[in-house]
Amino acid sequence: MKTITVQELKAKQDAKEDFQLIDVREPYEIDICTINGDSIPMGEVMNRIEEISKDKPVYIHCRSGKRSAAVIDSLERGHGFDNLHNLTGGILAYASEVDTSLEKY
Repeated sequence: MKTITVQELKAKQDAKEDFQLIDVREPYEIDICTINGDSIPMGEVMNRIEEISKDKPVYIHCRSGKRSAAVIDSLERGHGFDNLHNLTGGILAYASEVDTSLEKY
C-alpha cells in the first residue's frame, strides 16, 4: 500500500497540486476537525466508488490511518484502483505535526 506523510500532503496542498483528498471518518468526527477532504464515510465508500478519481492521486485519511488503510485495501483488491495513498497517522498526525490548531479527539 502506498502512503503519504502529513508533511508531504501539506507540501502538495501548499503547491496546489491536483489531487483528491478523501476523509472516510464519520460526519460527527469531521465536525470536530477537518483538513477539507471530500467526505465519504467508510461505510458508504463501496456505494460511492464513482466519486473516487482514477486519473489523479487520491489521498485517503481517517483519524489514525487504520480505517483508511482498510478502505484502500478493499478498493485496490476489488476495484482495480492503483492511485490510492494512505495518510500515515491520519488526521491525528496532521494535527500534531502540521496544524496544531486542529482539535484532537
